[in-house]
Amino acid sequence: MKILSILLILIFSVNCQSQTNSKMSEDKTNPLLCDPVSGMCEMPAGEKTNAKAVIPAENKPVKIIYYTDPICSSCWGIEPQLRKLKLEYGDYFEIDYRMGGLLPDWSYNSGGISKPSDVAHHWDEASLYYEMPIDGNVWLEDPLDSSYPSCIAMKAAQMQSKEKAVKFMRILREELYLNKKNIAKWENLAEAAKTAGLNVEKLKTDYDGDAKKFFQEDLNLGKTLGVRGFPTLFLADADNNQLTVYGSKPYASYENALLALFPEAKKKKFMNSNSLSIFEVYPTLAPKEYAAIHDISVSEAKIILEELFSQGKLDKKTIKNGSLYIKK
Repeated sequence: MKILSILLILIFSVNCQSQTNSKMSEDKTNPLLCDPVSGMCEMPAGEKTNAKAVIPAENKPVKIIYYTDPICSSCWGIEPQLRKLKLEYGDYFEIDYRMGGLLPDWSYNSGGISKPSDVAHHWDEASLYYEMPIDGNVWLEDPLDSSYPSCIAMKAAQMQSKEKAVKFMRILREELYLNKKNIAKWENLAEAAKTAGLNVEKLKTDYDGDAKKFFQEDLNLGKTLGVRGFPTLFLADADNNQLTVYGSKPYASYENALLALFPEAKKKKFMNSNSLSIFEVYPTLAPKEYAAIHDISVSEAKIILEELFSQGKLDKKTIKNGSLYIKK
């Protein structure tokens, strides 16, 4: 039964990837033109590969290699699903965060985007589709010239602490999507690192040194594995049976892939003693994230969160496309 489940999901995954590759070749995909329908920020088509990821699980039954990028709007779009998955099945998997280098520079002209200002409207549309707060005006006010600096900073952060690096990634995205901070600038990277509890001086040393090598290793592995866009999640069990989930998908897609590889996994529902409990786990939450975790509608989540805010129990950051609620 386990093998049958794996085969069925593998067939589905291959079909999705074939459709993605076909679409990319037809549209000359631009990596910043993330497609809400496919849920992917896709890279320009390159050499195809049938390489199989070699990612055996280590400390937990399932290992996930997650290819992402700090400026990937579709990756921001799956934060609700990933946060829920960690709460319900975090005992059974570990995530290896790999950086994809979504925007090397602006030396291209394809997919309807040739300059930073072209991204602004697209990000506003992505915000509405994913129901996650994004202010695309950063591309008008202080545009990024590359995502490489933030990717390298992430590798430097991982050299200090995997846990703090995940926190750092979240802070970078909040700074970019809500506060319109250019996270290609070192001063903004340093400020986010300080907030994440990282040693900023060591981060700078590693950022200028070995982190570049580790980032290049991520890029090389991504090519070997045939990564065509972000988010891409490669899952493997202890026997190296593997599944891949491409793009922003409903929560069930991630849950089913995990269960196909490790059927013994038991869902651990988040037991909230009160409406604020989840903020002890995740200090910042968008309504969509709160809704996903508590299995309620986004409108219900907004009512609860607004009530907590009006009672002075939460802080809030509001932008034109939504809000983020913050633990006091």
